[in-house]
Amino acid sequence: MTATSESGYTARHLSVLEGLEAVRKRPGMYIGSTDSRGLMHCLWEIIDNSVDEALGGHASTIRVVLHADTSVTVEDDGRGVPVDVEPKTGLSGVEVVYTKLHAGGKFGGGSYTASGGLHGVGASVVNALSARLDVDVDRGGKTYRMTFHRGEPGTFDDPRGVASPDSPFTPFTDHSELTVVGKVKRGVTGTRVRYWADRQVFPKSAVFSYDELVTRARQTTFLVPGLEITVRDERGLPGTPGEAGPHEEVFKHTGGAVDFVEFLAPDSPVTATWQLQGTGTFSETVPVLDSRGHMSPQEVKRECEVDIALRWGGGYDTEVRSFVNIIATPKGGSHLSGFEQGLLKTVRKQIEVNARRLKVSTKDAAERIEKDDVLAGLTAVVTVRLAEPQFEGQTKEVLGTAPVRAIVSRVVEKELQALLTSAKRDEKAQSALLLEKVVAEMRARVTARKQKEISRRKNALESSSLPAKLADCRSDDVTRSELFIVEGDSALGTAKLARSSDFQALLPIRGKILNVQKASISDMLRNAECAAIIQVIGAGSGRSFELEAARYGKIVLMTDADVDGAHIRTLLLTLFYRYMRPMVEAGRVFAAVPPLHRVEVIGNGRRKNEYLYTYSEAELRATLKKLDRAGRRYKEDIQRYKGLGEMDADQLAETTMDPRHRTLRRVTVEHLEAAERVFELLMGSDVAPRKEFIVAGAQTLDQSRIDA
Repeated sequence: MTATSESGYTARHLSVLEGLEAVRKRPGMYIGSTDSRGLMHCLWEIIDNSVDEALGGHASTIRVVLHADTSVTVEDDGRGVPVDVEPKTGLSGVEVVYTKLHAGGKFGGGSYTASGGLHGVGASVVNALSARLDVDVDRGGKTYRMTFHRGEPGTFDDPRGVASPDSPFTPFTDHSELTVVGKVKRGVTGTRVRYWADRQVFPKSAVFSYDELVTRARQTTFLVPGLEITVRDERGLPGTPGEAGPHEEVFKHTGGAVDFVEFLAPDSPVTATWQLQGTGTFSETVPVLDSRGHMSPQEVKRECEVDIALRWGGGYDTEVRSFVNIIATPKGGSHLSGFEQGLLKTVRKQIEVNARRLKVSTKDAAERIEKDDVLAGLTAVVTVRLAEPQFEGQTKEVLGTAPVRAIVSRVVEKELQALLTSAKRDEKAQSALLLEKVVAEMRARVTARKQKEISRRKNALESSSLPAKLADCRSDDVTRSELFIVEGDSALGTAKLARSSDFQALLPIRGKILNVQKASISDMLRNAECAAIIQVIGAGSGRSFELEAARYGKIVLMTDADVDGAHIRTLLLTLFYRYMRPMVEAGRVFAAVPPLHRVEVIGNGRRKNEYLYTYSEAELRATLKKLDRAGRRYKEDIQRYKGLGEMDADQLAETTMDPRHRTLRRVTVEHLEAAERVFELLMGSDVAPRKEFIVAGAQTLDQSRIDA
């Protein structure tokens, strides 16, 4: 394969193109793949070069523009790529950086102490995989430009001055030229790179993802406080924010990792956002270029800076992001292993010290705290900075520098230990809540494991393992079976007669269950009613909940049609939302709609009396008016149901339980964040916002909606 269609190899660029031809032949080795992920990886390589300038304190703004012609521009106000001649090759610094593999300012340690670029292949790989790449450098009061076609430097003859990769290209033969194309004010420096991905390498279906770009830009500004990144989309692609016209977003944050954690955290806090910082040193033997240009092994001393922000929330999901020199490591590595090791060791130690208060047996192997117990509800950002970290491959998804593990672990142990044993009132209270949460997670895990050991359906000999008050159904078909959670024993008696025992199971609860939004997990598991509901459904709770293991296809909350019934239903929904949320998300939780009134209409002649049911005062008035207009007579003593227990079995079956006639309200969660806020407002432990909500709504309340 030749570098261009217009020209073959030239002796002048044989050495340059040999390396880049390998990139074009095996692009997956350098960028992972040639689909949209590979296309985005090329963009990260160019952006990260600008970010490295910001990381060194040389740049404060970066601008990324996605153009309508599929090209992309990355601009920064850093020092600018060197334009002077590199003595070993006789080429300008720009040409070395963009055409030589393993060339750059990140090897000797003189230009960058901690950077994302390490191998010196990023810019040159992007150049090799681009149909055209233009570099503009502002330095020394001038603007320098060099253009490349699939890695080969030369000039494009752009008609009407519109840059295009399809313009006629003439490669340099004798020597390359770094052209001066303009002037800038004294002191103005920076680099602009615009490139068009080569469609011989990337299919047309590979496109830049605006969402990924925005996520990465936001993430970077969190990790480099004070850096401003602007993202502009001029493509007008359907389904993107820039669909109607150019769309621009600007990101800048000053709080670092603490702000990042607060942005990522999905739940209400159990602890404040804590910052753990420290440094450590280690030695490693690396090959170093000597004065004669030979590689020789040399032992160097490295410093590793650790910056971690973390907080625990009331949920059970874990969100941990790890970074090395602001490069995301989605598959972790030695820094993440050290973080988890230090976390587990410190929390275990504190639980052992407080074992008596937490009622934990240190001798019982089943009650040993595991990593998942500590990570439940944790949101953390783990960042380390060090010179020349060792990654596994150019995609940099895993950190391999082994000594980092011990350094991060030591920093976490020291700093977290100080927080968990602090005498300050706030930190002491948060520490106690955290330890209780971890112990509760451990107990939930042990309980879930025990539940798994019990088979999903119990035969007659094993029925004792389920609550005695459960009236189970005969059917094994989960898609057909229904569990009615009934308020009170009086309603249970009627419901037993009204149900179809083939597929309808009944579980009575005694009055108002525990408000789990306020209570801890351990309190919830100790509560008899909550524990019975979780045990009967049989799918576990919290992070161990498995929707496929649920024993019933529908869960129906059947409470009285009054204020107390509404309160009980809300408490039950809080339990499902907090600890069995997949059931709600799958649309398998329902609220029964029992009637409020029964109107007995007198039959004419031999016609039997018929019964009409209404579900609100307004519906009752409308029904009576309709009967009066039709000349139908009805008994004046209209029955008003105070509770389910007042109904006869046939009435309950007809109105509330028989699938052919009943009405059920499906409970759904369309907007998780809004639902979380509502549950926290109505059921949470903070009373003041709830009082304000009640006072504010008092004026608009319709008294007829209250059953007094």
